[in-house]
Amino acid sequence: MVTKQFSGSSEADLRRADSLAREIFSDIANKWALLIIEALGDRTLRFSELRDEVEGISHKMLTQNLRMLERNGLAVRTVYPTVPPRVEYTLTEPGRALRATVDLICDWTHQHFGHLESARRSFDG
Repeated sequence: MVTKQFSGSSEADLRRADSLAREIFSDIANKWALLIIEALGDRTLRFSELRDEVEGISHKMLTQNLRMLERNGLAVRTVYPTVPPRVEYTLTEPGRALRATVDLICDWTHQHFGHLESARRSFDG
């Protein structure tokens, strides 16, 4: 998987890189993370604006996914010292690069929507 990009590294480095890749894929390969990344796009949004943008997400799931994105360096959380505190989120450069991939997945879905629906109906019927 990742090992192709690290051909000059030691075996231990290769294992760590593969392990990290699996962890990150596991983190971001959920519907909420992808929808949050798509919603943020090139914008900076407050928590409540994000919750409004990502239809159906609970407060808890939004919080968990934003923390995960922040932990992985894909989003930045900025807290302003106001009363009440204002908190904003924006994608980092790696987060924006990942968004380009998310956009491709969304484009693929729109392009093949009819086929996907037809295949599901046929399979379920």
